[in-house]
Amino acid sequence: MKRLSFEVKEDCRADVFLSAESGLTRSAVKKLAEEGNITAEGKAVKAGQTLRAGTKVEVEIPDPVPVRAVPEDIPIEIVYEDDDIAVVNKPQGMTVHAGAGNTQGTLVNALLFRLKHLSGINGELRPGIVHRIDKDTSGLLVVAKNDASHLSLSKQIAEKTCKREYLALLEGVVKEDSGTVSTDIGRDPKDRLKMAVLPAGRGRSAVTDYFVEERFGENTLVRFSLHTGRTHQIRVHAKHLGHPVVGDPLYGYKKQRFSLGGQLLHAFRLTLTHPRTGEVMCFTAPLPDYFERVLGILRREK
Repeated sequence: MKRLSFEVKEDCRADVFLSAESGLTRSAVKKLAEEGNITAEGKAVKAGQTLRAGTKVEVEIPDPVPVRAVPEDIPIEIVYEDDDIAVVNKPQGMTVHAGAGNTQGTLVNALLFRLKHLSGINGELRPGIVHRIDKDTSGLLVVAKNDASHLSLSKQIAEKTCKREYLALLEGVVKEDSGTVSTDIGRDPKDRLKMAVLPAGRGRSAVTDYFVEERFGENTLVRFSLHTGRTHQIRVHAKHLGHPVVGDPLYGYKKQRFSLGGQLLHAFRLTLTHPRTGEVMCFTAPLPDYFERVLGILRREK
């Protein structure tokens, strides 16, 4: 049994606060609360209740259930590895982790085969996973090899000191050289498979900076920097700008010029503070060949 203690800095919902501080998902916090494993001043805490500033919260995390996802010899590129973290360049088409009943072919399966240790905070199907990128998005993500590293990395993401940058090819020509998109994002009321920009207060806050890198005749190469990490955030915000990501099967144009396996969106740079040493580390991953091929065609047409 792991015991964690936190002090609330300002009034907030219990599940929001504990998710940000502990690295647990909100659903995991809710489950712990339902099982009576979250207390404040000796009283059980509900996931949705408001915690007042100055409150000391105790969280008991049961010992992790043995991982059920099985190790698989799937090729993956490990950009960096030490005793605490691993940085992986995930290929397009690979799911980060499985759901119940589907435990094969994911990044987790590959990690279990190659790494001796992974953090157990996020449960049996998501060992080591601190943050995710979409199945058809390629690029960098950091993996925690122990719980202390997991908590540190999750806190960096929550406090926006872990910087995640992406390159995307967008439809159309973006006029502004740079800008910020700040909206609420939530489930699309018309299609539950999609996310959408919602009226203020109807979803979760999502903030994305964008910078034009290169313009073509009918496309724009854009660098995105995340302040938040909502599901499909860049893809939804790109559509909101009127310039969806090329190749995006959910939010992009129905008619695509190029034959692609998914959206041209790549997590190319990741900056973080090492959980043990405190060193600021920056990792980069080159664009995949299929992405470079499309850019080559567009550059020749300029």
